[in-house]
Amino acid sequence: MKKLLWIFCCGSVLAAPDISSIKPDLVLPDLTKGSPEEGKRVKQTHPDWRETEVYHVIYLPKDWRPNKLYPVIVEYAGNGPYRNRHSDISTGHPEGSKMGYGISGGEGFIWVCLPYLNNAGTANVTRWWGNAPKYDAGPTVAYCKKVVPWICRKYGGDPELVVLCGFSRGAIACNYIGLHDGAISALWRAFIPYSHYDGVNPRWGYPGADRAAALVRLKRLGNRPQFICHENSEGRLNLKVTRKYLENTGIKSKFTFRETGYRNHNDAWLLRPGPARTALRNWLAEVMAD
Repeated sequence: MKKLLWIFCCGSVLAAPDISSIKPDLVLPDLTKGSPEEGKRVKQTHPDWRETEVYHVIYLPKDWRPNKLYPVIVEYAGNGPYRNRHSDISTGHPEGSKMGYGISGGEGFIWVCLPYLNNAGTANVTRWWGNAPKYDAGPTVAYCKKVVPWICRKYGGDPELVVLCGFSRGAIACNYIGLHDGAISALWRAFIPYSHYDGVNPRWGYPGADRAAALVRLKRLGNRPQFICHENSEGRLNLKVTRKYLENTGIKSKFTFRETGYRNHNDAWLLRPGPARTALRNWLAEVMAD
């Protein structure tokens, strides 16, 4: 029987500050045109999708050099357009993602922000994956399966050290897309879902949101670690609810739980110094070295 590891850190929602009260120590590089280079964040399309509107965003770290191997952070964005009462915003586009840069500080990791594709596989979408009402995840899964190995070959990504992360819709996608089948599941060393989790809310509007279907995907996780983080919240969907859901599944894996320390539903928390970001970076260093 695989050992179950639970680490649960929580704070008071009443004490949680807004991220605007903490000065960022990281600024996302501007999105530029041209070929990927060290320290540049650029739009890119896999050659097989060149005749479509599909694109992803790639960042090569400031310390990138040819003929060296680098771990890779693959990221999925939240739904968009989104804005809440705390002025938290999500565009739903790959270029709106921030987690990978905040986790890595722009060094040591190749960072790739992948898109969700429409049902035809010809354009990016900003709400769920595919198009309503079918929300076909097949084209999104196919793009990921093709792009991740291609980037590893082309830019020196270590295929044994690829981490999948995502915010909100992207947190759900860590399992819904990342564990969709055995082939895509095999790509990942570890997972970082931030704010939401596949299977927690059966009312989410995509096929297979029910807990029975989510459990099939979750079983593909095996013993790989997940750092499950969430804003400080006492709402209907929070970290405690996710923890309880996973306890009830009976799945035995390496789950680490951490509140961000902020009230915001916003991946920009990772552009700011704080105990949760430090804990996440330390966790990732251990995962990479394991």
